[in-house]
This record gives sequence, structure tokens and C-alpha cells, in this order.
Amino acid sequence: MDAQLIDPLLEIMRRLRDPDSGCEWDKVQTFKTIAPYTIEEAYEVADAIERDDMVALKDELGDLLLQVVFHSQIAAEAETFDFQDVVECICDKMTRRHPHIFGEADKSPGWEQIKADERDKSGQSSALDGVALALPALLRAQKIQKRAARVGFDWPDKAPVRDKLLEELEEVAAANSDEEIHEEIGDLLFSAVNLARHYKVDAERALTDATTKFTKRFNQVESNLTEDMQQMTIEELEAEWQKAKASLAAS
Repeated sequence: MDAQLIDPLLEIMRRLRDPDSGCEWDKVQTFKTIAPYTIEEAYEVADAIERDDMVALKDELGDLLLQVVFHSQIAAEAETFDFQDVVECICDKMTRRHPHIFGEADKSPGWEQIKADERDKSGQSSALDGVALALPALLRAQKIQKRAARVGFDWPDKAPVRDKLLEELEEVAAANSDEEIHEEIGDLLFSAVNLARHYKVDAERALTDATTKFTKRFNQVESNLTEDMQQMTIEELEAEWQKAKASLAAS
């Protein structure tokens, strides 16, 4: 990276965080208070990509880069690391993980082995270590299951996974307390993610698409109605839903 390109942004952040003349909001932020904004900006990048909006993507990538600079400035003030350390760290990691590009291909142990070796060196002994707690729940469940599968902890095919999903559904019906229902619903969702994985379906993406589809159909129902939805019976609403479904399918 050309230092001249990033230096103005680093200087802006230094001034915003200046204890005497900085922005009152920026200078009191911490890693923890900024973290939710970092996650939000990453989602806004994904949203711009989903909408194929390149103007918005350029803008959102800038916002995401600002988050990296913000965290780096806080760390620099604590004399822990700075932005240059972040750049050097990711450059080292990408070089190390691609020996077939930057080293000797015939000596490469493979991507997963390289990552496993990194976890060992960092003291992460479990196959499940290193999966971020802050990931969306479906995505985290998917990653945890993949990690377990790599060491052989997995069903051999789809049939027992489908059976497990039905079993969890029955356990939801049999639950007697709010606490039990909470637990069994969680098990049901975890099993659904597992089934998606066995079908090689990205559960996070599948649910996103399903939610988008529901939203479009619901909006179509709303636009078709001439009366208050709350005054309609479930049978009437279902009939309108089927009309909206057919209309959107034909368009």
C-alpha cells in the first residue's frame, strides 16, 4: 500500500482522537463501543454488493476501512500496535497461507493444515477454537459444524440428519416450560443448519433469500388489499398469500 494514500486518513483519525482538540464523540470511544459499528459497516458492504450498487460499495468500503483505522488508532494510543502493524500482520498471514504462490508449492501442507498449525501455535487446542462468538448465529453454527466434521464428528449421509431434525421438532412439541422450549428450538435450528450443510447449502444465504422472498410476497399482499389486514381471517390471508405468490411467479 502506498503510504501517501493512507496517511491522510490516519491523520484525520489522529486529529479526531486528539485528547485536547479532538471530536468529543470520537475521543471517548473504545474497542468495545466501536465494535458494533464495525459489524454494521461490514453488513452495509455486503448489502451494496447484493444490490450491485458500485457507487454505494465504494462508499461503504471506505466506511469499513475507517473502522480498521479507528481500532488501530485506539491501539496505537495504548502502545499495543498501530495501522502499519495491522498491514504487516495480514501480509504475513496471506503469504504464509499461500506457499504455492509465494513459496514452494510441492512443500505446501494445504490451506486447512496451515490454519490448524496457526491455531496450535496460538494455543488453540480444540478443533472448534477460533470461531468468532460475534458471528451471526446461523453462520457460527455452520462453521462449528464444519470444524467438527473435519475431525470425523459428523453423520455419514443425509438420512440421519433428516431424522435428527424431525426428532428435534418432536422435542419442541413435548417441551413443558419456556426454558425447555428455548433450548429445544435452539437444537431444532442447529439441526436445520446441519441439514443445510449436508445438502451443501449455505444456511445463512438460504435464510436471507427466504426472508427476501417472504418480504416481496408480503408486500404484494399489502398492495393487493383494500381492507385492514388485521380484520381478515387467516383463511382470507392465506388466499391472498397464494394470489401474491402466483402473481410474483408469473412476473
